[in-house]
Amino acid sequence: MLVLGIESSCDETGVALYDTERGLLAHHLHTQMAMHAEYGGVVPELASRDHIRRLVPLTEGCLKEAGVGYGDIDAVAFTQGPGLGGALLAGSSYANALAFALDKPVIPVHHLEGHLLSPLLAEEKPEFPFVALLVSGGHTQFMAVRGFGDYTLLGESVDDAAGEAFDKTAKLLGLPYPGGAKLSELAKLGRADAFQFPRPMLHSHDLQMSFSGLKTAVLTAVEKVRAENGGDIPEQTRNDICRAFQDAVADVLVAKAKKALLDTGFRTLVVAGGVGANWKLREEFGRLSVQKPSEKGQKKPPVERVNVYFPPMAYCTDNGAMIAFAGAMRLQEQQEAGGFNVKPRWPLTEIVRAE
Repeated sequence: MLVLGIESSCDETGVALYDTERGLLAHHLHTQMAMHAEYGGVVPELASRDHIRRLVPLTEGCLKEAGVGYGDIDAVAFTQGPGLGGALLAGSSYANALAFALDKPVIPVHHLEGHLLSPLLAEEKPEFPFVALLVSGGHTQFMAVRGFGDYTLLGESVDDAAGEAFDKTAKLLGLPYPGGAKLSELAKLGRADAFQFPRPMLHSHDLQMSFSGLKTAVLTAVEKVRAENGGDIPEQTRNDICRAFQDAVADVLVAKAKKALLDTGFRTLVVAGGVGANWKLREEFGRLSVQKPSEKGQKKPPVERVNVYFPPMAYCTDNGAMIAFAGAMRLQEQQEAGGFNVKPRWPLTEIVRAE
């Protein structure tokens, strides 16, 4: 089955073709980063209009690359939510109209399910069950994934998500939009221990997370530095703050990941979403292991290796490939075709195994 995937939840327009026998055939993406940079953030109306302009050319580019035509498409999958309402409607309208014209089923896909399954597009794929850390945009969640459609929420951020904290901290430091990636690059130049920021909820004994307090700690440090330097932030000091902030976020996520693995008994971790492209997280998770709690009479509990999987870098950001793949999985599960409606707020916990 050949599935066309449409992603338009925020500021990237993604279109892809996934074949259940041959795999991913084509994947085209347009980012609106340059357009929104002028305003310092995503402008929803502009995002919606740009999606409309890009969808047809991107689709035709995918068809040409794959060497197929519209008539070869077996189903159209689209991001139903969560995301910006207008942006989602642009993709939904296009997907439903195209499916209607082709007399093919249309498959609504949860954006976060797309991210969660994106590591399955890599050559080395994780096997079920696994713990998934979703760090995408406004979401930071740990999920127990026992199979396709079988997801249990283990814990999540109670305020700012990690990605939001990155972008807001970057803005505090005067970095250009989108600042999260730039902050990560500058962190490579920072000195260890130049600043010490809190690790919120590190010892909370659960899998809940909080990053707003960390952001406030950075704000306090920035205001102090500016007061001492005539309103400026020296370049090295800025790099040091970036390093300290990123280290704090990484420490929290790694500690919580270890707890999630111990609580579930799983030994496979999947890290997906935009923040999953962060070099520090990839470095820390790349050497992850867990040590079981000591049992009575046991001198030293065993250390167990964890298998960690990331999606290919091209699929960390929003993209059509993950939507086409998730749509194909839903189609194989014989999910009933969806409709035109979108769900800007849509908890992943509402996604259940298709019967």
